[in-house]
Amino acid sequence: MPAPDHGPPDWVLTRRRAIGDRIRAARRAARLSQERLAERAGMDRQALNRIEQGHSAPRIDTLIRIADALDVPLSSLV
Repeated sequence: MPAPDHGPPDWVLTRRRAIGDRIRAARRAARLSQERLAERAGMDRQALNRIEQGHSAPRIDTLIRIADALDVPLSSLV
């Protein structure tokens, strides 16, 4: 019988929040609202908010779209 899933370890959550912080900082530096960045990245504003807050683990495709919408290298976000 498989062990119950207790979610990701704390260190993963910490790094997820750090990615969200970098996305938020880049968005603010570009003077974009969450709504505008979400539009540019082809996603929902609430989904972007969950990523910035570290509550959601974005797929790599989503991170690529966010980086492209911000005109920054993906590596600067992750």
